[in-house]
Amino acid sequence: MNEFLKRAKEIALKIRDAERIVVVSHIDADGITAGSIASRTLERLGKDFRIEFVKQLDKKKIDELKDENPPLVWFTDLGSGMIHEMYGLNAVITDHHVPSSQDVIVPKHARKDLRTFFEEMSKTDVLQLNPHIFGRDGAVDISGAGTTYFVARELDRRNVDLAPLAIVGAVGDLQDSEYLRLIGTNRLILKEAKEWGYIDYFLDARFFGRETRPVYKMLQYSTDPILPTLTGDERACMNFLRNLGIPLKRENWRRWIDLSFEEKRLILSELVKLILRMGYGHELASRLIGEVYILKNEERGTPLRDAKEFATLLNACGRYKNAIIGYNVCLGDRDSSYKEALRMLNRHRRNLVEGLNFVKEIGLIKREYLQYFHAGDRINENIVGIVASMLLSEEKEQLPIIAFANSEDGNIKVSVRSPRALVNQGLDFSIIMKEASAKVGGYGGGHNIAAGASIPRGKEEEFIEIVEKMIKDMLTK
Repeated sequence: MNEFLKRAKEIALKIRDAERIVVVSHIDADGITAGSIASRTLERLGKDFRIEFVKQLDKKKIDELKDENPPLVWFTDLGSGMIHEMYGLNAVITDHHVPSSQDVIVPKHARKDLRTFFEEMSKTDVLQLNPHIFGRDGAVDISGAGTTYFVARELDRRNVDLAPLAIVGAVGDLQDSEYLRLIGTNRLILKEAKEWGYIDYFLDARFFGRETRPVYKMLQYSTDPILPTLTGDERACMNFLRNLGIPLKRENWRRWIDLSFEEKRLILSELVKLILRMGYGHELASRLIGEVYILKNEERGTPLRDAKEFATLLNACGRYKNAIIGYNVCLGDRDSSYKEALRMLNRHRRNLVEGLNFVKEIGLIKREYLQYFHAGDRINENIVGIVASMLLSEEKEQLPIIAFANSEDGNIKVSVRSPRALVNQGLDFSIIMKEASAKVGGYGGGHNIAAGASIPRGKEEEFIEIVEKMIKDMLTK
């Protein structure tokens, strides 16, 4: 941990010395919270800065930044996978994705002799704070918002009030999903946030919508875990609660936070029995309960009170090209931006349900080592990965799901989600997506359990063949 904090301090010093800074961040919940933490930190330092959110950091974007030539670029929740392209940039990176296997590459014109080579290398100064560099797993140890928070904390201890955003970023990146709680370096942020009174956390039902949805709706839309005979069936969920003698309404529809301890215990007990009776096993039943994270300064009963709901709100903004709306909410706008974010959240929920129903209609194509679907234009490229995650949670068969969707740039967006059990056996989709996409003329990366790529249209079948062979090789070596 000492080396990790030392690097955070080195980056903080570079930021403090810079006259002007460009912050570049990702469009998902982790990226939006990371960018918000960076911006608030720079604002408090009195720095001249601007922020930009991008769906993908590619060579074209990096070349644009080189042309602009700002004194410093701060990449948050991205950048590590493209460090080899950053020759000529003065940059810092706070990320958690698997780093590029190459350092900054000095172009041929600068390699005439050793003296020129070292002179050119001295012009390129990129520092990165990334858990992978320190032997930790970026999929569970800390998020992009978390690494950004540690730099913010080094710059000014007042920035501890930004810790809740780091937790929202981690939860938005599903870093609590494997162990049903945040672990590793995330734990340090969590404990600090609790000590200062910003966050509370405890064991409870892990359902999405604990704060905002009527209980029957919360059960209806549960996908992690899937509730056999209940998920997707509103009438069945209402009858389930009625049969337990639990009132659905008292003036208003009752939410999970409105129920008594005894009512909650009764519902969870019956859900465990249902899951086991339907043959889904203890592992699925165990996912009913886990740690939940409450932002104590947010209004009770709103999507901002629960970290999971807050993250979903931000994802809705980013995935519909309005990351700046989510950013404004993170920075405290509870008026126009918040209202617009709620509208986008409702749209996001509808699109997810429609996307899920569409895939169920066309069916998954199953092969020996994977399963996949092609959404074409029917599912937005920015949410096709979420649909894949929802489908994976419903599948008893332990096979990765690969999702294809048409992309606005004329290519094919690829998202993959893997069962944790296969990752534990050595499967790593950050490697597979990177290498397989390159073989068909695309690019990719991500985490071992969830990754993505962009490939040329018409290359889907070839890509699937390559991916399946790589999966087989990893699992049978």
